[in-house]
Amino acid sequence: MKRCVDRFVHQILCCDSYSSDAQPPRWRCCSLAHKPTFKTLAFVFCVFLVGFYLRLQWIKAPTYWWEKGIGNEDYKSNLSGVNLYRPSDATCPPYFRWIHEDLRHWRETGIRREMLERARKTAHFRVVILDGRVYVEKYMNAFQTRDVFTLWGILQLVRWHPGKLPDLELMFNCDDLPVVRSNDFWGQWSVLPPLFGYCSDESSLDIAFPDWSFWGWVELNIKPWRKILEDIREGNKRTKWEDRVPFAYWKGNPEVHRSRKDLLKCNLTQHHNWGTLVYAQDWSKESRQGFKQSKLEDQCTHRYKIYIEGRAWSVSEKYIISCDSMTLYVKPKYFDFFIRGMVPLEHFWPINDQSKCHSLKFAVEWGNNHTNQAQAIGEEGSKYFQENLKMEFVYDYMFHLLNEYSKLLTFRPTVPAGAVELKLETMIGSAVGLTKKFMEDSMEKSPSKSGPCDLPPHDPTVQREFQNKTLNALKQVDIWEKEYWKAQRKGKWIWD
Repeated sequence: MKRCVDRFVHQILCCDSYSSDAQPPRWRCCSLAHKPTFKTLAFVFCVFLVGFYLRLQWIKAPTYWWEKGIGNEDYKSNLSGVNLYRPSDATCPPYFRWIHEDLRHWRETGIRREMLERARKTAHFRVVILDGRVYVEKYMNAFQTRDVFTLWGILQLVRWHPGKLPDLELMFNCDDLPVVRSNDFWGQWSVLPPLFGYCSDESSLDIAFPDWSFWGWVELNIKPWRKILEDIREGNKRTKWEDRVPFAYWKGNPEVHRSRKDLLKCNLTQHHNWGTLVYAQDWSKESRQGFKQSKLEDQCTHRYKIYIEGRAWSVSEKYIISCDSMTLYVKPKYFDFFIRGMVPLEHFWPINDQSKCHSLKFAVEWGNNHTNQAQAIGEEGSKYFQENLKMEFVYDYMFHLLNEYSKLLTFRPTVPAGAVELKLETMIGSAVGLTKKFMEDSMEKSPSKSGPCDLPPHDPTVQREFQNKTLNALKQVDIWEKEYWKAQRKGKWIWD
C-alpha cells in the first residue's frame, strides 16, 4: 500500500496501489494511525458544502476586476442578483447578420499584424482589449468629441458584458466618409487593412460600428440614445398622426453636401407646392440661443419626415425615423450598422435622389390618400427602433462584431508602448460641462442581466431574400410614381 501523493487529501483518504494495471487505485480511509480528527472532517465538510452551494449558484464567487472610482459602488451592488453567464433566450435582430458580411473579406486570409498596421495611416486611434482592460493609442484628433464618446462607448460595453470580451486590437477612423476603397486593393486581399468606422458603402470595406452619438452629441446638445429615445416616444404622443401637418418636414444643415442644397429647391413656395417644408439649420446660431429650437422630441408634428444624407451617412437618421411619421428616405449611398435590417414600404418610403421634388410630391400625395397605410409605415419604422435598436442591442452588436473580429486575428494582441489604459474615473473625472453630464447619463450602472443575444448564423440565402424583397419594393414604388405623373400630365385623378 502507498500513501497518497496529494498532501491535503492524504490526511483523510489513502489510495491502494496494486502491482497489476488491470485494477485502478481504490480510495479508502487511512489506517487508524492516521485517523482524521473531528476538526479536519468538519473543515472538509464545510469546503464540500461551499462548493455545492457555488455549483447551484446559491452564493456568488468573489469578483476581483471592478475598478475603483465613480459609479462602481452602485455597479457592484447591482451585480449581486445578476448571473453574468446565463445564456440569452433572445435572438438578435436581423441586421446582426451583416456582421458576417462585413468581416467576409478576411475570412480566408485571417488578419495578420502587418495588415492591421496598414490601417494605422487612416486611423484616429488604436484600441486594445486585454484581460478585460481597455487601452488606447491615439494618432490624431477627431472632429469634435467623436473619439471621446466612441471610446467611452467601448468602455461601457466592457461594463455591460464584463469578462466576456476577447483579447483584440483594432484601428478606428472617426471621419464621416469610409476610406478603405476596394479598388485600391483589387487582387491584393492578403494585405487588406481592417478599419472600423461609422459607415461604409458598396465600394468600400470599412467595418460599420455604432457611432458616438449613442452616448451623446455634446456639440449639438443631443442626449444619449437611451434618453432621447424616451423623449421622442413622449413627443410622439403629443400629436396624433391624423392631426399632424400633412406635409413632409426636414430641418438640417444644407451646406454639407450638394444633395441637401438640391433639396431646398423642393420647398413650398407661391409658385410650387411639392408638399414639403424644408428649413436650413444654423447650428452656430442655435448654439448661442441654447438649442431652444432644435429639440428632437418637438419635431414629431408632421405626417412625413425626410431623411437625406449629408457628407456621408447622417446621425439624424435614427432620430427622424423614430418620430412615428412616415419617413421619406432619399436613396442613400452609405449604410450604417442597423439600416440594413429595414425594408422599403415596411419601415420607410423610398425617394428617388435624381428627381427629389417629384418623388417627394408623389409620396406626400400617396400618403394623404392612403392615410392608414402611411400611418402604419411610420409607426412600424418607429417600432423598429424602439424594439431593435435599444441600447441593449447596440451593446450586443458591438460585442458580436468584436468577438467575430477577434477570431480572425492571427497574432497575439499586445499593448503598444504609447498606449494608455482607459479608466472610468479618469475619463469622467477630467470631463466638464455637457461632456461630463452625458457621460454620467450614459454610464452603465450595472452589467447586463443576461448574456448577449444569439447571433444569427451566416446564411447567404437569407440575405439574398432580404435584398430581393427590398428591390421588389423599390420597383413597386417606381411603377406607382411613373403612373402618377403620367396621369397628372393627362389631367386624370389616379387615386381610387
